[in-house]
Amino acid sequence: MAHRFLASEVSDLCVGKPPLSSLPATATVSDAIFALKRSGDINVGIWSCNHSDSIVAVNDVVPCRCIGKLCMVDVILYLCKEENLSRPVEALQTSVLDLLPKVKGQIRHLEPNSSLLEAIDCILEGAQNLIIPIQKTTTRTNQRKNHLNKSFQSTINHNGNEFCWLTREDVIRFILNSIGVFSPIPTCTIESLNIINTETLTVHYDDPAISTLPLINRSHLNQTSIAIINQDKTLIGEISPFALSCCDETIAAAIASLSAGDLMAYIDYSGPPEDLIHLVKMRLQERNLTAMLDMVENYYDPSFSSTSSSDEEFGGGKNGSMGRSNPGRRSEAIVCHPWNTLMAVIVQMIAHRVSYAWVVREDYGLIGIVTFTEILTQFRSDIGSLNTCEEESTKLQ
Repeated sequence: MAHRFLASEVSDLCVGKPPLSSLPATATVSDAIFALKRSGDINVGIWSCNHSDSIVAVNDVVPCRCIGKLCMVDVILYLCKEENLSRPVEALQTSVLDLLPKVKGQIRHLEPNSSLLEAIDCILEGAQNLIIPIQKTTTRTNQRKNHLNKSFQSTINHNGNEFCWLTREDVIRFILNSIGVFSPIPTCTIESLNIINTETLTVHYDDPAISTLPLINRSHLNQTSIAIINQDKTLIGEISPFALSCCDETIAAAIASLSAGDLMAYIDYSGPPEDLIHLVKMRLQERNLTAMLDMVENYYDPSFSSTSSSDEEFGGGKNGSMGRSNPGRRSEAIVCHPWNTLMAVIVQMIAHRVSYAWVVREDYGLIGIVTFTEILTQFRSDIGSLNTCEEESTKLQ
């Protein structure tokens, strides 16, 4: 089993993965919002393809590179900038390139025959997504995606090639299928493995939500979350980039208007309470943020119309999956305890589609956080030991 696992290639992880949604580097922020809502994906890839005659193709393939990815968190952070709160319509017409994180190495291209070990190393070096070429397939799901995104997909020509991307979760899921290889590590407690990170991002319940923007950006880049605590450092909830990525662009107005605690209630999957929507509108009006107020009105009141706003200007209005009731929109924190086994924590994280779990005491006092990064680091160390054993076994034969 160990030999078969060590021989795994990234193509083994791509089975059943759909082609990723793509946008050209010439797209606008509004285009990105429209693509995200229509596709239902959390992220959209931004591609740079140069098809000029002066470019020499390799193996008849014209160079195309994914230069970054965008999700609603990037849009929200951009709209929450002071200069954009008063001019959201103009901000949405800017280039997607203005939103791409200035962090190198977040996107890495790998060949299908690259080893699983190489993929893990790329992730531990900072890659969030690995771009892998896949065979073009014609399925009903892919046909639907192509139809929904045809206004954007038609502008990107990958010479008939399609790509998928792999994440930390994909690698962890694959490892879980061969978890016996790592015995007895999965049955050890997370405390005994020393994988609890005590350096957490926290805010207090009454802190202004707008003050959390640097933490939201940091947690987004590191694929973690922000804990909301009280004065006793008891975990109350969280503001997670994953929850924000399932929201629409109007959440920027809530961040600009509410406290961290109220924002937690606003992004809950059941939808924001009417009193909080009213509070957001009132505070926007007090700050004379008329255009942002129009955007909120346009979203929550179908009968509202304004000469300064439209569905097209605001990225497509309510159309798509990022509505008021989305299961990904939750403020309830996923927690575990120091005495829980690694296996139990992994299963919990995968079940809730999160890349982390908060570690708390019985009274919910915050201890730290466990992320896929710490878990992959542990498995990477174990894989190194497996590799050594395999090499020694081969020599003996």
